[in-house]
Amino acid sequence: MPGSVTQLEGKAILVTGAARGIGLAIARTCVERGASVVLSDVRDAEGEPAAETLGARYVHLDVRAEDDWRAALNSIGDLHGVVNNAGITGFGQDELGPQDAERCALEDWRAVHATNLDGVFLGCRFAIAAMKRAGGSIVNIASRSGRVGVGGAVAYASSKAAVINHTKSVALYCAERGYPIRCNAVLPGAILTPMWEVLLEGAPDREAAIAAMAAEVPLKRMGTPGEVACLVAYLLGDESRYITGSEFGVDGGLAAGTAAQPKK
Repeated sequence: MPGSVTQLEGKAILVTGAARGIGLAIARTCVERGASVVLSDVRDAEGEPAAETLGARYVHLDVRAEDDWRAALNSIGDLHGVVNNAGITGFGQDELGPQDAERCALEDWRAVHATNLDGVFLGCRFAIAAMKRAGGSIVNIASRSGRVGVGGAVAYASSKAAVINHTKSVALYCAERGYPIRCNAVLPGAILTPMWEVLLEGAPDREAAIAAMAAEVPLKRMGTPGEVACLVAYLLGDESRYITGSEFGVDGGLAAGTAAQPKK
């Protein structure tokens, strides 16, 4: 049944960017549903204890580096699922320059795409090689920002739009060749994670600031990493075996438009 605690039993799953936020929530949910999970990140100081707490493994993995991907997959062995979650916004803790269309430096544009897009490209490429015989599922974490313009984060929005498109290409490629691999994208929006915390810095009233952001969401609240993780777990499992090349929003209705009603 959907959401079963044994939904992922016997599956080995690699999650990138899993030291915190959505990636950590995905790893936790997969462990809870019976999977053997490998957390990966470049934040070893956070990732290692997180994996130990979950009873999972940890590997250092810079998703931009082919050698890191080779080493990680060689250490894992059999693999049934890959979640390409690692990503950066380009602002806040990522310490890059302005991210708007007028001032974004070329090197900063490339830095965001290197993690968000090149990392997904490599993740998919290595996942296909690892799973094309026995089969598996790839889940790419895109964003609602890949479906709309974001004036202050043009590189981030561009990279996430490309992730959505690449997901479809990978799904078709695998299907055309008869590889038993599915590839889907999840598009979080308005999820309260460390990425969103930078938008709250300096706010005199943190809760009021969160409430103001939630007011723009049709469901009138921010989402949680765990709510994204439940969908990802479903897409990794056999219950979703007829789903590929699709994109799924987890955004409280933001992509639908607005819940505001016309005044009478």
